[in-house]
Amino acid sequence: MNRSKEKSSGTKSVILLILTGLLWSTGGLLIKNVDSNPLAISGIRSMIASLVILVALGRPKFTWSLPQIASALSYSATVILFVSANKMTTAANAILLQSTAPIYVALLSVWILKERAKLLDWITIIAVFGGMALFFFESLDSRGMAGNILAVASGVTFALFNIFMRLQKDGSPLESVLLGNILTAAIGVPFIVGSLPSPSGWISLFILGVAQLGLSYVFYSEAIKHSTALEAILILMIEPILSPVWVFLFMGEIPGRLPMIGGAVVIGAIAIRFVLRNLAGRPIFGVPRRSRRRNST
Repeated sequence: MNRSKEKSSGTKSVILLILTGLLWSTGGLLIKNVDSNPLAISGIRSMIASLVILVALGRPKFTWSLPQIASALSYSATVILFVSANKMTTAANAILLQSTAPIYVALLSVWILKERAKLLDWITIIAVFGGMALFFFESLDSRGMAGNILAVASGVTFALFNIFMRLQKDGSPLESVLLGNILTAAIGVPFIVGSLPSPSGWISLFILGVAQLGLSYVFYSEAIKHSTALEAILILMIEPILSPVWVFLFMGEIPGRLPMIGGAVVIGAIAIRFVLRNLAGRPIFGVPRRSRRRNST
Protein backbone atom coordinates (compact mmCIF):
# COMPACT_ATOMS: atom_id res chain seq x y z
CA MET A 1 0.00 0.00 0.00
CA ASN A 2 2.75 2.43 1.03
CA ARG A 3 4.85 1.39 -1.95
CA SER A 4 1.98 2.08 -4.35
CA LYS A 5 1.36 5.47 -2.78
CA GLU A 6 5.07 6.32 -2.95
CA LYS A 7 5.22 5.36 -6.63
CA SER A 8 2.16 7.49 -7.35
CA SER A 9 3.72 10.47 -5.57
CA GLY A 10 6.94 10.00 -7.54
CA THR A 11 5.10 9.92 -10.87
CA LYS A 12 3.10 13.01 -9.94
CA SER A 13 6.33 14.76 -8.97
CA VAL A 14 7.89 14.06 -12.39
CA ILE A 15 4.81 15.35 -14.24
CA LEU A 16 4.69 18.52 -12.15
CA LEU A 17 8.40 19.15 -12.66
CA ILE A 18 8.04 18.75 -16.45
CA LEU A 19 5.14 21.23 -16.48
CA THR A 20 7.22 23.58 -14.34
CA GLY A 21 10.12 23.38 -16.78
CA LEU A 22 7.87 24.09 -19.76
CA LEU A 23 6.39 27.16 -18.08
CA TRP A 24 9.78 28.42 -16.91
CA SER A 25 11.20 28.04 -20.42
CA THR A 26 8.94 30.84 -21.69
CA GLY A 27 10.55 33.36 -19.34
CA GLY A 28 13.33 34.60 -21.62
CA LEU A 29 10.98 35.25 -24.53
CA LEU A 30 8.33 37.02 -22.44
CA ILE A 31 10.85 39.12 -20.49
CA LYS A 32 12.49 40.35 -23.69
CA ASN A 33 9.06 41.33 -25.00
CA VAL A 34 8.57 43.79 -22.12
CA ASP A 35 10.26 47.14 -22.74
CA SER A 36 10.68 48.29 -19.16
CA ASN A 37 13.11 48.51 -16.26
CA PRO A 38 14.23 45.00 -15.14
CA LEU A 39 13.28 45.76 -11.54
CA ALA A 40 9.83 46.93 -12.67
CA ILE A 41 9.38 43.74 -14.70
CA SER A 42 10.41 41.64 -11.71
CA GLY A 43 8.10 43.56 -9.38
CA ILE A 44 4.96 43.49 -11.54
CA ARG A 45 5.47 39.85 -12.45
CA SER A 46 5.86 38.90 -8.79
CA MET A 47 2.89 40.99 -7.72
CA ILE A 48 0.64 39.07 -10.14
CA ALA A 49 2.24 35.76 -9.15
CA SER A 50 1.61 36.54 -5.47
CA LEU A 51 -2.14 36.70 -6.13
CA VAL A 52 -2.07 33.36 -7.99
CA ILE A 53 -0.12 31.66 -5.21
CA LEU A 54 -2.32 33.20 -2.52
CA VAL A 55 -5.38 31.69 -4.22
CA ALA A 56 -3.64 28.30 -4.37
CA LEU A 57 -2.65 28.44 -0.70
CA GLY A 58 -5.93 29.72 0.70
CA ARG A 59 -4.64 30.47 4.18
CA PRO A 60 -0.83 30.69 4.15
CA LYS A 61 1.05 29.41 7.18
CA PHE A 62 4.06 31.56 7.88
CA THR A 63 6.41 29.94 10.38
CA TRP A 64 9.15 32.56 9.96
CA SER A 65 11.66 29.74 10.28
CA LEU A 66 15.17 30.13 8.93
CA PRO A 67 14.51 27.87 5.88
CA GLN A 68 11.32 29.76 5.03
CA ILE A 69 12.93 33.19 5.26
CA ALA A 70 16.14 32.06 3.52
CA SER A 71 14.09 30.51 0.69
CA ALA A 72 12.16 33.76 0.24
CA LEU A 73 15.32 35.86 0.13
CA SER A 74 17.03 33.45 -2.29
CA TYR A 75 13.93 33.40 -4.48
CA SER A 76 13.68 37.19 -4.65
CA ALA A 77 17.37 37.50 -5.53
CA THR A 78 17.03 34.82 -8.23
CA VAL A 79 14.04 36.53 -9.88
CA ILE A 80 15.66 39.97 -9.96
CA LEU A 81 19.06 38.69 -11.11
CA PHE A 82 17.57 36.52 -13.86
CA VAL A 83 15.35 39.25 -15.30
CA SER A 84 18.26 41.69 -15.25
CA ALA A 85 20.54 39.16 -16.94
CA ASN A 86 17.97 38.58 -19.70
CA LYS A 87 17.92 42.30 -20.42
CA MET A 88 21.71 42.56 -20.62
CA THR A 89 22.79 39.38 -22.40
CA THR A 90 21.18 36.78 -24.66
CA ALA A 91 18.36 34.59 -23.34
CA ALA A 92 20.56 31.55 -24.03
CA ASN A 93 23.43 32.92 -21.94
CA ALA A 94 21.10 33.91 -19.11
CA ILE A 95 19.35 30.55 -18.78
CA LEU A 96 22.36 28.33 -19.50
CA LEU A 97 24.52 30.09 -16.93
CA GLN A 98 21.71 29.95 -14.38
CA SER A 99 21.44 26.24 -15.16
CA THR A 100 24.77 25.63 -13.45
CA ALA A 101 22.72 25.70 -10.22
CA PRO A 102 22.93 21.88 -9.74
CA ILE A 103 26.67 22.27 -9.26
CA TYR A 104 26.19 24.76 -6.44
CA VAL A 105 23.50 22.48 -5.00
CA ALA A 106 25.99 19.60 -4.97
CA LEU A 107 28.64 21.76 -3.32
CA LEU A 108 26.35 23.36 -0.74
CA SER A 109 24.33 20.22 0.04
CA VAL A 110 27.39 18.66 1.66
CA TRP A 111 27.10 21.18 4.51
CA ILE A 112 23.42 22.10 4.51
CA LEU A 113 21.46 18.99 3.46
CA LYS A 114 24.09 16.38 4.38
CA GLU A 115 23.60 14.91 0.86
CA ARG A 116 27.24 14.01 0.28
CA ALA A 117 28.76 14.65 -3.16
CA LYS A 118 30.38 11.61 -4.84
CA LEU A 119 33.34 11.32 -7.21
CA LEU A 120 30.96 11.54 -10.18
CA ASP A 121 29.64 14.82 -8.77
CA TRP A 122 33.13 16.31 -8.64
CA ILE A 123 33.89 15.21 -12.20
CA THR A 124 30.64 16.85 -13.31
CA ILE A 125 31.52 20.02 -11.39
CA ILE A 126 34.85 20.32 -13.21
CA ALA A 127 33.16 19.75 -16.60
CA VAL A 128 30.44 22.31 -15.88
CA PHE A 129 32.87 25.00 -14.79
CA GLY A 130 34.87 24.30 -17.96
CA GLY A 131 31.71 24.83 -20.01
CA MET A 132 30.94 28.02 -18.09
CA ALA A 133 34.34 29.45 -18.96
CA LEU A 134 33.45 29.39 -22.68
CA PHE A 135 30.69 31.95 -22.08
CA PHE A 136 33.29 34.49 -21.02
CA PHE A 137 35.55 33.96 -24.02
CA GLU A 138 32.83 35.26 -26.31
CA SER A 139 33.28 38.75 -27.75
CA LEU A 140 30.95 40.78 -25.50
CA ASP A 141 30.59 44.43 -24.61
CA SER A 142 30.62 45.45 -20.95
CA ARG A 143 26.81 45.20 -20.74
CA GLY A 144 26.80 41.64 -22.08
CA MET A 145 29.61 40.63 -19.73
CA ALA A 146 27.72 42.11 -16.78
CA GLY A 147 24.64 40.16 -17.88
CA ASN A 148 26.66 36.93 -17.85
CA ILE A 149 27.90 37.67 -14.34
CA LEU A 150 24.35 38.34 -13.14
CA ALA A 151 23.23 35.05 -14.72
CA VAL A 152 25.94 33.14 -12.83
CA ALA A 153 24.86 34.87 -9.62
CA SER A 154 21.25 33.84 -10.30
CA GLY A 155 22.46 30.23 -10.53
CA VAL A 156 24.00 30.48 -7.07
CA THR A 157 20.87 32.02 -5.52
CA PHE A 158 18.64 29.49 -7.32
CA ALA A 159 20.74 26.68 -5.83
CA LEU A 160 20.27 28.17 -2.35
CA PHE A 161 16.55 28.48 -3.00
CA ASN A 162 16.35 24.78 -3.94
CA ILE A 163 18.25 23.74 -0.84
CA PHE A 164 16.16 25.79 1.58
CA MET A 165 12.98 24.60 -0.13
CA ARG A 166 14.16 21.02 0.35
CA LEU A 167 14.58 21.70 4.07
CA GLN A 168 10.83 22.37 4.16
CA LYS A 169 9.83 19.10 2.47
CA ASP A 170 7.72 18.08 5.47
CA GLY A 171 5.98 21.44 5.63
CA SER A 172 4.45 23.83 3.11
CA PRO A 173 7.31 25.43 1.14
CA LEU A 174 4.96 27.42 -1.10
CA GLU A 175 4.75 30.09 1.60
CA SER A 176 8.42 30.83 0.93
CA VAL A 177 7.62 31.49 -2.72
CA LEU A 178 4.75 33.76 -1.69
CA LEU A 179 7.02 35.69 0.67
CA GLY A 180 9.69 35.94 -2.04
CA ASN A 181 7.20 37.32 -4.54
CA ILE A 182 5.84 39.85 -2.05
CA LEU A 183 9.40 41.01 -1.32
CA THR A 184 10.23 41.24 -5.03
CA ALA A 185 7.03 43.19 -5.70
CA ALA A 186 7.83 45.62 -2.89
CA ILE A 187 11.31 46.20 -4.33
CA GLY A 188 10.41 46.35 -8.01
CA VAL A 189 6.94 47.87 -8.46
CA PRO A 190 8.04 51.47 -7.67
CA PHE A 191 10.42 51.30 -10.67
CA ILE A 192 7.42 51.15 -13.02
CA VAL A 193 7.22 54.96 -12.71
CA GLY A 194 8.65 56.37 -15.92
CA SER A 195 9.06 52.88 -17.39
CA LEU A 196 5.56 51.86 -18.45
CA PRO A 197 5.43 48.86 -20.82
CA SER A 198 3.58 48.84 -24.15
CA PRO A 199 0.21 47.04 -24.44
CA SER A 200 1.93 43.88 -25.69
CA GLY A 201 4.36 44.24 -22.81
CA TRP A 202 1.51 44.23 -20.31
CA ILE A 203 0.15 41.04 -21.91
CA SER A 204 3.55 39.42 -21.52
CA LEU A 205 3.72 40.58 -17.89
CA PHE A 206 0.32 39.05 -17.20
CA ILE A 207 1.41 35.70 -18.67
CA LEU A 208 4.69 35.93 -16.78
CA GLY A 209 2.89 36.49 -13.50
CA VAL A 210 0.03 34.02 -13.86
CA ALA A 211 1.58 31.06 -15.67
CA GLN A 212 5.34 31.40 -15.97
CA LEU A 213 5.85 32.32 -12.31
CA GLY A 214 2.60 31.76 -10.39
CA LEU A 215 1.33 28.37 -11.57
CA SER A 216 4.84 27.04 -12.17
CA TYR A 217 5.83 27.53 -8.54
CA VAL A 218 2.58 26.03 -7.31
CA PHE A 219 3.58 22.92 -9.30
CA TYR A 220 7.21 23.10 -8.20
CA SER A 221 6.48 23.51 -4.48
CA GLU A 222 4.35 20.37 -4.53
CA ALA A 223 6.88 18.37 -6.56
CA ILE A 224 9.89 19.27 -4.39
CA LYS A 225 8.33 17.39 -1.45
CA HIS A 226 8.93 14.08 -3.23
CA SER A 227 12.37 14.64 -4.80
CA THR A 228 15.83 15.69 -3.64
CA ALA A 229 17.00 19.22 -4.40
CA LEU A 230 19.62 17.99 -6.87
CA GLU A 231 17.34 15.58 -8.70
CA ALA A 232 14.52 18.11 -8.99
CA ILE A 233 16.78 20.68 -10.58
CA LEU A 234 18.10 18.04 -13.03
CA ILE A 235 14.63 17.21 -14.31
CA LEU A 236 14.14 20.92 -14.91
CA MET A 237 16.92 20.88 -17.52
CA ILE A 238 14.04 21.08 -19.99
CA GLU A 239 14.01 24.83 -19.30
CA PRO A 240 17.51 25.74 -20.62
CA ILE A 241 16.99 23.53 -23.66
CA LEU A 242 13.75 25.17 -24.74
CA SER A 243 14.24 28.76 -23.60
CA PRO A 244 16.73 29.77 -26.35
CA VAL A 245 14.57 27.94 -28.90
CA TRP A 246 11.49 30.09 -28.15
CA VAL A 247 13.54 33.30 -28.34
CA PHE A 248 15.11 32.24 -31.63
CA LEU A 249 11.79 31.22 -33.19
CA PHE A 250 9.85 34.32 -32.15
CA MET A 251 12.53 37.03 -31.91
CA GLY A 252 15.36 35.76 -34.09
CA GLU A 253 17.99 36.05 -31.35
CA ILE A 254 20.94 33.81 -32.22
CA PRO A 255 23.37 32.85 -29.43
CA GLY A 256 27.13 32.88 -30.04
CA ARG A 257 28.99 29.70 -30.95
CA LEU A 258 31.12 29.51 -27.79
CA PRO A 259 28.17 29.95 -25.39
CA MET A 260 26.25 27.23 -27.23
CA ILE A 261 29.22 24.87 -26.97
CA GLY A 262 29.58 25.79 -23.31
CA GLY A 263 25.86 25.28 -22.77
CA ALA A 264 26.02 21.86 -24.40
CA VAL A 265 28.90 20.92 -22.09
CA VAL A 266 26.97 22.14 -19.04
CA ILE A 267 23.71 20.37 -19.88
CA GLY A 268 25.47 17.27 -21.21
CA ALA A 269 27.65 16.86 -18.11
CA ILE A 270 24.71 17.24 -15.75
CA ALA A 271 22.49 14.91 -17.79
CA ILE A 272 25.19 12.22 -18.03
CA ARG A 273 25.75 12.42 -14.30
CA PHE A 274 22.02 12.02 -13.72
CA VAL A 275 21.83 8.93 -15.95
CA LEU A 276 24.95 7.28 -14.52
CA ARG A 277 23.89 7.77 -10.91
CA ASN A 278 20.51 6.21 -11.60
CA LEU A 279 22.04 3.32 -13.56
CA ALA A 280 24.18 2.72 -10.51
CA GLY A 281 21.02 2.19 -8.51
CA ARG A 282 20.68 5.54 -6.77
CA PRO A 283 16.96 6.24 -6.14
CA ILE A 284 15.34 8.89 -8.31
CA PHE A 285 13.30 10.43 -5.55
CA GLY A 286 15.77 10.37 -2.71
CA VAL A 287 14.28 7.34 -0.89
CA PRO A 288 16.77 4.50 -0.38
CA ARG A 289 15.65 1.17 -1.81
CA ARG A 290 15.98 -0.59 1.54
CA SER A 291 13.66 2.00 3.02
CA ARG A 292 11.15 1.40 0.22
CA ARG A 293 11.08 -2.34 0.89
CA ARG A 294 10.76 -1.76 4.61
CA ASN A 295 7.84 0.63 4.13
CA SER A 296 6.01 -1.82 1.90
CA THR A 297 5.91 -4.59 4.50
